[in-house]
Amino acid sequence: MELDRMQALLTALQEARYAGLRSVSYDGKTVSYGSDAELAAAIRDLEARIAAISGAPARRRRWGTVATKGL
Repeated sequence: MELDRMQALLTALQEARYAGLRSVSYDGKTVSYGSDAELAAAIRDLEARIAAISGAPARRRRWGTVATKGL
């Protein structure tokens, strides 16, 4: 798949997710996702593929916990 098409599909997936939809129509095809988690996974996968093609690093998330003794 070409980079332009991948970016357009990514935009369609993100817009569907933000609108609360679980199905996306693109190039005359409709794909329905069973849950928001599946849609989010498709978005992450497409972002990683775009990053690999364009040479940009994939977006990574960091999680951490900070604790203090309340001093």
